[in-house]
Formats: sequence, C-alpha cells, structure tokens
Amino acid sequence: MMHSNAPQGGAVLIEPLTVRISTAVQLTGISRSRLYELIQSGELETVKVGRSTLIPYKSLKALTGA
Repeated sequence: MMHSNAPQGGAVLIEPLTVRISTAVQLTGISRSRLYELIQSGELETVKVGRSTLIPYKSLKALTGA
C-alpha cells in the first residue's frame, strides 16, 4: 500500500524552495524591517540571484517553528 502526503481530494502541496522578502512578510506576519534585522543577525538565511534576495522556505519554517 502506498502512503501519500496529499491532502484529501488528491491535491498535492508543493513548498517553494525560496520566497521573496515581500512573500516572507505575508507568510510570517513579520515586518519587512524585522526580516532584514534577522537577515543581518544571521538568524535568517538568504540567497542572492542576480539583484533578487530570496529566503529559503526551510529557513522561514525553522524561524517560526512551523
């Protein structure tokens, strides 16, 4: 028997690898300035792709205990 992590109804949820700062603000409810403080202190990881600053989703989850 195969086990599935899909919610009822067969929909598959895919977590993003990274999110933009604006999305992190929406997801966490943490202010933009506080997120930048967490980045500066090293409590939150970032990845630079060109001029974009991205936050690994796993780093947000670890921060919020989700």
